[in-house]
Amino acid sequence: MYALVIDGGRPLEGQVRISGAKNAALPLMAAAILTREPCVIRGIPRLSDVAFMGRILTSLGASVRFNGGSVTIQASRIRGFADYDLVRKMRASVCILGPLLARLGHAQVSYPGGCVIGPRPIDLHLKGMRALGAEITIDGGYVCARAEKLRGAPIFLGGRAGPTVLGTANVMMAAALAEGTTVIDSAACEPEVVDLANFLNAMGAKIAGAGSPTITVTGVKELHGATHEVIPDRIEAATFAIAAAATKGEVTLTHVRPEHLRSVLDKLMEVGVEIFENGESLTVRAAGPFRPSDITTQPYAGFPTDAQAQMTVLMTQADGVSIITERIFESRFMHVSELARLGANIAIEGPSAVVKGPTPLRGAPVMASDLRASAALVIAGLVAQGRTRVRRIYHLDRGYEMIDAKLRKLGARVRRISE
Repeated sequence: MYALVIDGGRPLEGQVRISGAKNAALPLMAAAILTREPCVIRGIPRLSDVAFMGRILTSLGASVRFNGGSVTIQASRIRGFADYDLVRKMRASVCILGPLLARLGHAQVSYPGGCVIGPRPIDLHLKGMRALGAEITIDGGYVCARAEKLRGAPIFLGGRAGPTVLGTANVMMAAALAEGTTVIDSAACEPEVVDLANFLNAMGAKIAGAGSPTITVTGVKELHGATHEVIPDRIEAATFAIAAAATKGEVTLTHVRPEHLRSVLDKLMEVGVEIFENGESLTVRAAGPFRPSDITTQPYAGFPTDAQAQMTVLMTQADGVSIITERIFESRFMHVSELARLGANIAIEGPSAVVKGPTPLRGAPVMASDLRASAALVIAGLVAQGRTRVRRIYHLDRGYEMIDAKLRKLGARVRRISE
C-alpha cells in the first residue's frame, strides 16, 4: 500500500494538462460491448478504475487492448455473467447491465462496490430495465435480468437526490437496441451523459436530447464500431483549480471545457479567486484574502458533490464562516475529522459543514476514506506548514492520473512511498 508524503507551504505554479474524464470513460468502455465490431476510445485516463473495467470486459469475453492513451475493445462474443470479485470493487461496473441485457437478452451482474460515501442504491437502474420489459430478480447478491425483447417505454428516473447519472447511462445503452422509442424523463444532464450519447450515436444509435432532462432514444437493430475521444475530466480540473487557489499560486489548466465547470468557477470567483479563460485552457490565480461562501451540492449544472471536499479545504483559509451543505450523498463529510488533525475548525450540523477560517494548517498523518476525500487531504497537505502523510492513496489512483507527478511539475514537494 502507498502513501503520499507532502511538504507543504509552497504555492503551485505552472501548467498542467487535464486527463480524460473517468466518469465518462467507464460507461464508454461498457458501451463498446453493444457491438461485435471494434471500438476505439481515445484520451483514456490511466486509472485503476479504468484497468478494472478492462478486466471486467475481458472476463465477459471481449478483447481489450490498451495502447498509450487509447483502448480498443472488440466484443465479438461475450457472456452475460459478471463475476463478484471484479464488480464489487467499482460502482461504475453496474453500467454493464444495460449493454449485456440489450446485446444478449440476459445478464447476471453482482451488486457493485466503490467509495463508502453513503447509500447509493441501484433501484433506478432496475426500474429502467423493468420498464423496458426485463424481468429482474436478486439472487445471492447478483442482479439477474432477462428479456426476450426489450421494448421502448416512457421512463422516469428522478430519485431522492435528483437524477441518476449511471442509471441514465445504463437505460440509454439498453434502449439503444430496444424495439421502438424510449423517453427518459428526469434524465441526468451531466457532460458525461452527453459524451456517452455522442459515442452511441457515432455507433449508429438514434439519441436526442442528451444534456437536457428529457432524452429520446429510438431503438435500432444493431450498432457498429466507432472511434471516440473522451471529454476532459471536469472534476480533476476543479481539483487542480481549487489547489492552485488554496496554495495562493497561479496555474494554467489545459485540455479543459470551461463550460463544464461554471458552478465551480463561479464559486471560486465569489471567494476572491481570479479566473482567466482562453479557449480550452484556464488560468487560476489567488488574488488576495478569501471571502467565505455558502455552497450547496446539486445535480449538474449545480455545484458538484465531487468537488465539495476540495472546496471545504479552501474555505478553511477564508476570512469568516462558510456553510457547505451536502445534498447528494449523506456520508460525504468523512474527510472533516482528518482535516481537524491538520488544524481545521469545522463542525458538522446535519447535512452541513460549518467552516470557520482563516485557520493555519499544520502537517500531520491523515487517512483517506474515499476518492474525493483523498484529493481534499492532498490539497490540505499542500497548504499546511510542515509534513503531511496521506495514507491509503489507492483511492486517488482510482480517479486521478499520476496526480503526484502532476503536482511535482507545479512545484509541489510530493513523493510516493510504500508502507
